[in-house]
Amino acid sequence: MTAITSPDRRGTHAGGTVSLLRTGLPVVALGGVATTALAAAAQAVGVSLDMAGAPIPVLGFGVLTVVFGLVGVLLALALSRWARQPRRTFVITTVILTVLSLVPDALADVAGSTRALLMTSHLVAASIIVPALARRLPRSAARASSASPAEAHSRAPEGSEGADPSDRRAATSTVRADHRDAR
Repeated sequence: MTAITSPDRRGTHAGGTVSLLRTGLPVVALGGVATTALAAAAQAVGVSLDMAGAPIPVLGFGVLTVVFGLVGVLLALALSRWARQPRRTFVITTVILTVLSLVPDALADVAGSTRALLMTSHLVAASIIVPALARRLPRSAARASSASPAEAHSRAPEGSEGADPSDRRAATSTVRADHRDAR
């Protein structure tokens, strides 16, 4: 039985979790600060923060950004463990969720400038958080294989697209060494 593991530690390994958290937590905080600053700047130039007759607190922008940014970090962690193509799945999912997050703002009974602010805050947060997390996710998941060395060798390049060439060489040399041992 042969197992192929990638030396890439961004995936399901403990190093991947730490890497996502080390990147995700500060980036989520940065997104919160950015949306709070955006709301404060908009309010300073006269954009109303009233929604349904009640004011939206400026800090509310940052708090909600942090809450949903942390949901994004959890999504990235889950996809890094269970998705075949974690990066691609994460980007597609977050783009869809970002577009869906604009729908309530588009339908809200608010002034046009307030609507623009609300929608812009979603886009600002997503443009900060999504790319940073996506860069920490592997393009494809490294999975253990119970295949024969020859089968494992034929499948090795599939999971290594976009990976560092030295990673592919290491995986290939491991398969070849296992194949020699099996003879």
